Amino acid sequence: MRKEGLVPVPVAVRGEQEAKVDSVEQAIEEIRSNLENPENLSPFAKQIRDTIVANGVPLTAASLGDLRGNIHTQLGIKERFREGIIRSGRYLEAFQEIFDKEGLPLEIALLPLVESSFENRALSNAGAAGIWQFTRGTGRLYLTVSRRIDERLDPAKATRAAARLLRDNYDALGSWPLAITAYNHGRGGMLRAQSEVGSSEITKVIDEYKGPLFGYASMNFYSEFLAAVDVYRNYEQYFGQLVLDQPSLKPSAPVTVVAAKAPPKKAAPVKAASSDKYRVRKGDTLTEIAQRFGTTVRELMDTNNLRNSVIHAGQILLVR
Repeated sequence: MRKEGLVPVPVAVRGEQEAKVDSVEQAIEEIRSNLENPENLSPFAKQIRDTIVANGVPLTAASLGDLRGNIHTQLGIKERFREGIIRSGRYLEAFQEIFDKEGLPLEIALLPLVESSFENRALSNAGAAGIWQFTRGTGRLYLTVSRRIDERLDPAKATRAAARLLRDNYDALGSWPLAITAYNHGRGGMLRAQSEVGSSEITKVIDEYKGPLFGYASMNFYSEFLAAVDVYRNYEQYFGQLVLDQPSLKPSAPVTVVAAKAPPKKAAPVKAASSDKYRVRKGDTLTEIAQRFGTTVRELMDTNNLRNSVIHAGQILLVR
């Protein structure tokens, strides 16, 4: 089943795309055949050669063979991306406000361009749903996901959950490139990659980590995000003038305004806390503990002088 919002690709476009891939493969083969005589290259092959050199790929028969076998293409991306930019007008201002409050870089609010093209009805074959494409398992860590309620489809709640997930990724990994990659590959997977490579540099992780599940999609997720941000910022260059959708998710009102409009409620009796300490159990996460005690991951980290969100069984945390 294809995702909602994808535009079918005409046969003519499909053929044109395949022809472009063939021409690049032929150019790489031409470069490999003329390693000692680059002056014999055609203009297009010279252009491809310059691009390869600029990206630091060594000009050897082996590396060029690997490069030729690693050309990937996706059809319909331009049409899908164009529609995603238009839809982003409904949400982006509110999303960025949420991210700002959570202390995240505002550019990361554009991640739905990669995940769902800002289509709230998007549903993947793996069961990921909504603008932020939460799976049911990950969604339940931050949202209510049940047979009757699925907050993954609530744009505001899902965005706050995505911000918390990304913040937890960053707290654990110490790097936004790794935190964003973990959104695709999982925090545990990126912690393993970071540990095995011995570095938080995304380029080093991509070059050296050989985890069996760290495939093409995960390996290129951060680069895809950077490309999406760049195209969004310069969309007129790629698509011409676009009329973006009007905002349908308003940024939240100031707290003082909300408080003034809220009807008075009788204060609930304050219950004495039975304990202000919690012993971490096997399988606990800082996010789950924060939710259990009505606090936030950041508050728990500050209270317990934690440098990141990694905890271990038997650890004593102050929770009140």
